Amino acid sequence: MQSMITTQLLRPQSIVVVGASNNTHKPGGAILKNLINGGYQGELRAVNPKETEVQGVPSFADAKELPDTDLAILAIPAVLCPEVVETLAAEKQTRAFIILSAGFGEETQEGALLEERILEAVNKYGASLIGPNCIGLMNTWHHSVFTQPIPNLNPHGVDLISSSGATAVFILESAVTKGLQFNSVWSVGNAKQIGVEDVLQYMDENFDVRKDSKIKLIYIESIKNPDRLLFHASSLIRKGCKIAAIKAGSSESGSRAASSHTGAIASSDSAVEALFRKAGIVRCYSRGELTTVGCIFTLPELKGKNFAIVTHAGGPGVMLTDALSKGGLNVPKLEGPVAEELKSKLFPGASVGNPIDILATGTPEHLSIAIDYCEEKFENIDAILAIFGTPGLVTMFETYEVLHQKMLTCKKPLFTVLPSVRTAGEEVAFFLEKGHVNFADEVMLGTALSRIINAPKPAVPEIELFGVDVPRIRRIIDSIPQNGYIEPHYVQALLHSAGIPVVEEFVSGNKDEVLAFARRCGFPVVAKVVGPVHKSDVGGVVLNIKGEQHLAFEFDRMMQIPEARAIMVQPMLKGTELFIGAKYEEKFGHVVLCGLGGIFVEVLKDVSSGLAPLSYEEAYSMIHSLRAYKIIQGTRGQKGVNEDKFAEIIVRLSTLLRFATEIKEMDINPLLATEKEVVAVDARIRIEK
Repeated sequence: MQSMITTQLLRPQSIVVVGASNNTHKPGGAILKNLINGGYQGELRAVNPKETEVQGVPSFADAKELPDTDLAILAIPAVLCPEVVETLAAEKQTRAFIILSAGFGEETQEGALLEERILEAVNKYGASLIGPNCIGLMNTWHHSVFTQPIPNLNPHGVDLISSSGATAVFILESAVTKGLQFNSVWSVGNAKQIGVEDVLQYMDENFDVRKDSKIKLIYIESIKNPDRLLFHASSLIRKGCKIAAIKAGSSESGSRAASSHTGAIASSDSAVEALFRKAGIVRCYSRGELTTVGCIFTLPELKGKNFAIVTHAGGPGVMLTDALSKGGLNVPKLEGPVAEELKSKLFPGASVGNPIDILATGTPEHLSIAIDYCEEKFENIDAILAIFGTPGLVTMFETYEVLHQKMLTCKKPLFTVLPSVRTAGEEVAFFLEKGHVNFADEVMLGTALSRIINAPKPAVPEIELFGVDVPRIRRIIDSIPQNGYIEPHYVQALLHSAGIPVVEEFVSGNKDEVLAFARRCGFPVVAKVVGPVHKSDVGGVVLNIKGEQHLAFEFDRMMQIPEARAIMVQPMLKGTELFIGAKYEEKFGHVVLCGLGGIFVEVLKDVSSGLAPLSYEEAYSMIHSLRAYKIIQGTRGQKGVNEDKFAEIIVRLSTLLRFATEIKEMDINPLLATEKEVVAVDARIRIEK
C-alpha cells in the first residue's frame, strides 16, 4: 500500500485556513494564531466572507477566489466541507487537507456520507487528508493545531501519533512539564484516509537516520491493520528507533463466552500484548507513563540493570528501590574501601550503602562527589538516579547547575528526579531550558525503566518449518467432516504432524480392547470419558488405575455418563504440569499462551502471550517472563523441567497454527514435563472452516 502522505502536508509553501476568525477562542481563530506565533515561513491565507483580512492575514470571500494553495485547514461546519475540498483539489492544486470539524461518521449516518465524498475527492487527486474530527498536525515547519500547549518543536524531539485529539493535548501537557520536546504531533481523528498505521508506515519507509527523530510515542484506540503496525514498528526499531505505545480499550468484561481455558483467558488484549512484544514496542498504560518512557528514551541507552540512587531524602530513595526491584532491576549494595572513602567526604550520619543518602543538609558539592564516585569508582553500577528537591529554605540553582554539568560529562545515564516542581518551579524551569528532562515521580520512573529493560527485541520474521509436515496438516484439516471440537484421533494426528510428542493412547467403546491396551502399555493408567467437553466435572477422569478389575469397573461406570461415546486410556505419567493454548483473534492471527498447567492457568492467570508464528527467541522470552519461571528452572529441591523442549513445542505449535487458520481455539493441558521430556497428555482443538 502506497502512503498517502504528501510533501504539501509536511512542508507546505502556502496554507489557507477556511473558516479563519479574529476570535482566537474559536478553532478557526486559534489555529491561525498558532501558525503566526509558530513563525510559519510560507504564504498564509484565510477564507472568511465577512473580512478582508483576519489577524493581519489576507482573507478571501470564497475558496474559488484563492490562488493555488498547498495545504487547506477546514474549520467550517461538516456539511460545507465536501464542496470546499472538491473545489480546492480540482482547481487550486491543493494536495493536503486537515479537517478539524466534527459531525461526520463519528456522529451520524449523514455525516458518514459526507466523509465518503471527501475521501473520494482527495484520493482522486492524490491529496493527503488528516481527520476529520481532529486537532490537526504540527511539526517544525508549521503548527497547524488549534490547541494548547505548543511544545518546543525541534528535530531532537519525539514524534507523537495519536488516535484522539484531546488525548494528544493531555499527553503534551504531561510531556511539557517533564521537559520532553517534540519533532511532530499527529492527531488522526476519524482517520478516514490516514490512520496511525499509515503515519508509522510513512516514517518507516522514509526514515533518514541522520535527520529523523528516533523516538515514537503512540496512542491508539483500535488497531485496524495489526500486520502493518507490526511490520513498520519492528522495522523502525531495527533501524535504531525506540517506540512506546498506549492501546486504549483493553478490558473486556467477559463479553464472549469461551469454551476453552485459553478462550476464557485470551482476550483481544492478549493479542495486543503479543503484537507489542513481537514488534519490540514498550507498552504503557497511562499518559504519565508514556511521557516518562519518552523522557527515558532521550537519555543514553542503559547498558545493564544495576542502579545507584543518590538522594537527600530517605523516603523517595526507598520507594524508588522498591519500584526497581519489583521490575526485576537491581540496587546493589555499595561496600568496601571505596564506599568508606566516599562516606568520609560526606556529613557524619550520611549513608552510602545504596541508596546513597547525603542527608537533607547535604550540599551541591556532596551531590557532585557522590555522582563522581558512581560514575568513576563503583564498577558494578550501570546508571545513576539523583533525587533532589527542597523544602523551600534555599534556592536550588546551584544544585541543579551541578546536575546540568554532570549530565554533559557522565558516560553512564543520569536520571534526575526533581520533585519540587512548585516550590522550586523557577529552578526546575531553568534546568529544563537547558534541554534536560525531569522525572518528578520516582516510582513512575522506576516502573518505566523496568518496562523498557524488560521489553523484548523485535522478533525475527521467520517461520521454523523443521520437523513440521505442512501438507499432512492440510490433508487432516481438509478431511475433518464438521466444525466444533474434533475427535481425539484427529487431535493426535495434528500434533504428530507438527512433531509435538504425545502420550500413547487408545480409544474404544469395547471393554476387552481397552483392557488389552492397558496390559500392553503397563499399569498404572489413566481413563477418560470421550464425548462430554468438561470431562473432570462429570467424573469422567480417573487417575492412577493400578489393575484390570479397577479399570473394568471404571469402564462400566463411565459409559453410563450422558453423552459418553467411548473411553480413552493412557499410561500414567508423572512430571510438572505445563500448559500451552491458542486462540484465533480476528485480524491478528493466533495468540499463543503458555504457562504452568492445572490450576495455575485458571486461578493465577500466570500466562504469557505471543503471536504466531513464533521464533525460538520469542518462545524463550515468553517462558522467562512467567512469574512462575523459577518452578520451570527448578526450586527448593524440586527438579526443573526441560525448558528447551518446552520452547520447541511452543514454536512447533505456532507453525501448525500458521498453516491451519481453521483452528479457532485449542489447549494442550496438561503437558507433562520432566528434566528429559515434555509430553502432551490432553489436548482439545476447535475448528471452524
